[in-house]
Amino acid sequence: MRALLVVNPAATTTSARVRDVISTALSSDLKLEVATTEYRGHARDLGRRAAEGGEVELVVALGGDGTVNEVVNGLLHHGPDPETLPQLAVVPGGSTNVFARALGLPNDAVEATGALLDALRAGSSRTVGLGLVSGTRGSEDEGVPPRWFTFCAGLGFDAGVVGRVEQQRELGKRSTHALYLRQVARQFMADPHRRHGTITLEQPDQEPIEELSTAIICNTAPWTYLGNRPVYASPGASFDTALDLLGVTKMSTVAGARYAAQLLRSTPERGPRGKYAVALHDLTDFTLHSQAPLPFQVDGDHLGLRTNATFTGVRRALRVIV
Repeated sequence: MRALLVVNPAATTTSARVRDVISTALSSDLKLEVATTEYRGHARDLGRRAAEGGEVELVVALGGDGTVNEVVNGLLHHGPDPETLPQLAVVPGGSTNVFARALGLPNDAVEATGALLDALRAGSSRTVGLGLVSGTRGSEDEGVPPRWFTFCAGLGFDAGVVGRVEQQRELGKRSTHALYLRQVARQFMADPHRRHGTITLEQPDQEPIEELSTAIICNTAPWTYLGNRPVYASPGASFDTALDLLGVTKMSTVAGARYAAQLLRSTPERGPRGKYAVALHDLTDFTLHSQAPLPFQVDGDHLGLRTNATFTGVRRALRVIV
């Protein structure tokens, strides 16, 4: 099988030696070309060229969730076609690796490479559903390019936390549980919209849901990890269904503490719940409108401020070796 290995040299949990070991191991079973990313968006460009070239049968993403997201967006630049596009494989190299772990892969890069080789030899693969977010027609965000996501997106509070964590990492701070929790606290204190939500959720043929202060859109469960602890915002989310949404209409100090505790104690059977929680399952098409510009994130990548975003859940979007 002709394959392309896309390597992010800045991946936080792999060294140059480990990356060499992985590429050597994959070369034993694949006709492998290795490409190292050199700029933001390079993995997307490499994925697109692989899809358009017609020769590569498999693209392996070695990096974190950001690298995987870029590769996926390159592969699906012209739309999903799991029967003819190159297949995707993932070797986790980031700090969280939600997509890889949600697929059941080990969080260690070398162990995951072994699991990938076993799957290749067994011919084991599956198709997964993905989320697509685009600018809303008739809004100021109409011209925003569409973006695929593999496990989550968010508008409001959680995206603000992501933005704060990115700022700290750009200053040289390591991505740790303590760093994340500090930014949660700082975002909570600074968020001007947490008590009076500005987001309206609109679905075809449904009454709108108003005054959401944050919206978390999940394509799979768990939503994220704190170390080895999975956190479930929408326990029913799955690669086999469309999208799930968790919204919160009010986050006072008491309510915010309650929902934070519920997230930390969440399980595959039970996520956040209560008077101010809105939980929706298997949504194919919906739009979020905000009266004020809010932070927006896709797969843990902060994309600035948005007032409108239209979401589509696409079943059977991509074939993955697993």
